[in-house]
Amino acid sequence: MTDRTAVRTGLLTVDGATLHHEVRGEGPLLVMMPGGSADAGIYNAIAADLADRWTVATFDPRGYSRSPLDGPVTDQSPATHADDIVRLIDLLSPDGAPAALFGSSSSAIVALAALARHPGRLSRVVAHEPPVVALLPDPDAGRALFAGVREACRRDGVAAAMATMAAGLAPEEGEAAPGPERAAGRGEAPTPEQTAEQAAAQEQAPDPEQAATFRRMHANLPVFLEHVLCPFSGYVPDLVALKSAAAHLVVGAGRDSRALLPAVAAEGLARRVGAGVAEFPGGHIGLTGHPRAFAARLRDVLAAP
Repeated sequence: MTDRTAVRTGLLTVDGATLHHEVRGEGPLLVMMPGGSADAGIYNAIAADLADRWTVATFDPRGYSRSPLDGPVTDQSPATHADDIVRLIDLLSPDGAPAALFGSSSSAIVALAALARHPGRLSRVVAHEPPVVALLPDPDAGRALFAGVREACRRDGVAAAMATMAAGLAPEEGEAAPGPERAAGRGEAPTPEQTAEQAAAQEQAPDPEQAATFRRMHANLPVFLEHVLCPFSGYVPDLVALKSAAAHLVVGAGRDSRALLPAVAAEGLARRVGAGVAEFPGGHIGLTGHPRAFAARLRDVLAAP
């Protein structure tokens, strides 16, 4: 009997980069995109849980970890990353069958771009808390926040940038505070240190594979903060195209992060295009804090009619 959790790895040449991807399981294709500074390793636990029902594909985004660019890193575009996704779907679904797509945080923005640009290649899209500042009540404040994070990175380094972002995404006075994830849930994506702290809290010391994942994610942070955060959060979704495809779109929001910027933007998106909203366990990074419960909820959302 085939081990459906066994990982099959490959490389895909795309315009300007080579993508490292990992595939588990059998069945309809589900592509899971990492957000923030994360790579394919962030989904190891969730992908294994879902491999009994789907062919689960994860990957390192261009310019991250094991997916090198052909030239120097420059500001990244959600549209380019969306086209990478479609190339991956074409490779793994050669019969033309549409794929399901999951993205969280910055990769949820890529999910929106993919649905707008390539609706015929996607059966269902789950976009969990895309931090799109154009969808906020005060877009200028959101743009200023992320520009300040990038400037803090350039001036004082990664730690200062992450602290600036955590402070900027904290709830305003009088709003509900986030749940157990606290400050970690306020960032764009888990840092390796935050993920390690969560594992330690669950009395699960990182094994060598997890430790290697943490190191790769940490090395990706300068690229994320300098070249992804501002162009992605500043992306303006094609609301007309998304409204036309709203039957295929589910917007995710964390149970413990509903007062924070990414969830506010997500719910604004759902209202504007008529998409459904699904609540997920935890906060903005619930997929790392509660991987088994998050996978179970994602299973239900993907399987819903």
